[in-house]
Amino acid sequence: MTPQRVTLITLGASDLSAARAFYARLGWIEHGESQPGCAFFQMHGQALALYGRDALAADQGRAGAILATGAVTLGQNFATEAEVDAAFAAALSAGATALKAPEKVFWGGYSGYWADLDGHVWEVAMNPFWPLNADGSLTLPGAE
Repeated sequence: MTPQRVTLITLGASDLSAARAFYARLGWIEHGESQPGCAFFQMHGQALALYGRDALAADQGRAGAILATGAVTLGQNFATEAEVDAAFAAALSAGATALKAPEKVFWGGYSGYWADLDGHVWEVAMNPFWPLNADGSLTLPGAE
């Protein structure tokens, strides 16, 4: 078993239909395993799920809990600043809320932030110290 891994990221959605439509506008393709109460999207070696927020709280054994957003950032790294700008613009065109436009940052890279319809925060970034693999995946330097 490999303990240092994440295979599924689940985002709670206040309106699952609207969340599905938002991610479709981003160009994400819903997987055939999706069900009426849950949407799945295959990613590089893991999956993203959208699940009704109330149903997610109940599934966690916390029925009635108020699930919040913003304390976790999902990141997408790109090879160039132009790709970061294009991804940021595509998110805004799909209905995302701009949190911080992409800009050069203190650590030597380039990044910006947007939030989806439920306030889940995404960072789009180019890190010159973390070159991406040919398939767009990331392996931290020295972790080969």
